[in-house]
Parts: sequence; C-alpha cells; structure tokens
Amino acid sequence: MKPEILLMEPMMPEVEARLDATYEVHRLFDAPDQQALLARVGAGVRAIVTGGGTGAANAVIDALPALEIIAINGIGTDAVDLERARARGIRVSTTPDVLTDDVADMALALMLAVARRICVGDRFVRAGGWKSGGVKLGSKVSGKRLGILGLGRVGRAIARRAEAFGMAIAYTDLHHHADTPYHRYPTLVELAHESDFLVIAASGGAGSRGIVDAATIAALGPDGVLVNVARGSVVDQPALVAALTDGRLGGAGLDVFAHEPEVPEALWQMENVVLMPHQASATVETRLAMADLVLANVAARLAGGEPPTAVV
Repeated sequence: MKPEILLMEPMMPEVEARLDATYEVHRLFDAPDQQALLARVGAGVRAIVTGGGTGAANAVIDALPALEIIAINGIGTDAVDLERARARGIRVSTTPDVLTDDVADMALALMLAVARRICVGDRFVRAGGWKSGGVKLGSKVSGKRLGILGLGRVGRAIARRAEAFGMAIAYTDLHHHADTPYHRYPTLVELAHESDFLVIAASGGAGSRGIVDAATIAALGPDGVLVNVARGSVVDQPALVAALTDGRLGGAGLDVFAHEPEVPEALWQMENVVLMPHQASATVETRLAMADLVLANVAARLAGGEPPTAVV
C-alpha cells in the first residue's frame, strides 16, 4: 500500500505525476464535497502537500489523526498554525533558497514595469496607437532610492540586483544586519519617506498584518512606487487603493493581494499599476526545484527521519 497524502492545490503535471507514482494522492481541491473526502480518507493521510498561500486550515489538520508532515511548496508559513502543528508533533517544511532569485527578479521587473510604463506601452502598440502619437514619459529607476521591508534571503537578493542599477539602498527589519552596507531605518515610515521605491519582502502572518499602512503610504508619497512580492496581508489594501485612486501614491507593482484571487476592481484600469497573479516564483526551473524539496521533505518524514528544510 502506498502512503496516503492530501494535495491541497494543483501542482505542475510533472510534479503530480511524481506524487502519484509514490503515494496515494487525495486531491482535496478537486473534491466535489471536501468534508466527505476528509471523512472518508482522513484517518489514513500521513502528509499534506500544499502551497504557501493555501496552507492547511486547522479543521483539515484536525481531521487527519495520522498526519506527520505539512510540506509547503513555498516559503510562507502564515497559512498554517505552526503552534498547532508543533503541539501534535507534525513537521512543517518549506522550500527556501530555491525561489529566492525568481522572487527578487520579479521585484525588479515590477519596479521597471511601473516606472517605465512597460505594460502601458505594450497595450499602446498593440492597439495601433503608435501611428497617431506617443505615450507619457516614464520615470528613471537607475540611481533612485530603494527601501526594502525585510532583509532576509529575498530582500538581500533584491538589494544585490538594485546595486547594479546604482540605487541607494536602505531597509527596515526587526534586526540590524551589520554584515551589509545598507542603512537601516528604525521605522517603516522613516524608510518610506526616504525611498523612491519601497519593496515589500517581509514574511506574512499576524505580526506583519497591515504594517504597510496609510501612514507608510503617505510617507512614500505621490511620486513613490510600492512593490509587493511578499504577502498581500502585509499591506492595508483599502488604504493602498485609496491612495492610488486619489493620486497620493505614484504607482504600485503588485504580485500578491489580501484576498486572492480577488483583486480590487479599482486597480484594473490604473495605468500606474502593474498586476500579477502571484507569480513571483513561477518559472519552470524554480517550480521543479521546489517540487524536489517538497518530495524530499515528505519522503524523509514518512521514512522516520527529519525533513531537510523543516521549520517546525
């Protein structure tokens, strides 16, 4: 008998095929009646495979008495109750490092797309508008001031890329990172006030919920650009939409949102906003590397060992 696992969301076909070859996979996302599926198979499920945004609700975890590991295909743990998992001896693993470069690349891509109006220009050319005129000038990125919220793996990778653009880099974080040359501001508002671009690279969860608030957005100002490649929950989304609507914020590049896949309709037609459907780590190479880690974590735990990238 193959070990039983619960798959919370779709993965690449190649990855699902690898899971099917090794495990009895129960696809919760595809079940017409999820509660009925949990009642039928829950007693035998030993692992959950999920994404960082989807996680695993406590009701699901509680329905799986034999659960040994929650393997997250991503680096976010805010959608899993880590204390609940720890209390039951359930390991929780993530896929660190392998997605760092792609997320950092997306941050720079969003900065450039907003400032240089790349999506606007693309639509303009496709609509035949170039024959009758030009488009509004964009803004320079090179040499500007970059503020980074969260100087972890992703934040540092963003900073390294920004160095090549000659940007003045600063950050705010819970900790001072003496091993970097970047200036640390003690508060997010101070960082925003001294930034042309503010990139969010902080972890989600209760401790960071809504910390990019109206005051931070106001400090960034009508010429500033906010880029979020972290979690939508980190930003006060109504305050962000209001500031963009009123012209109190210069622009935004957003890969994540508060209630995905819902995106505020007010943002849809804004030319100073670039929207992505949570795709920062979405390259073939990275998703396959992430899958390798997910599979390694599950295999290790179900064999009685420690998952190589466990956080709990």
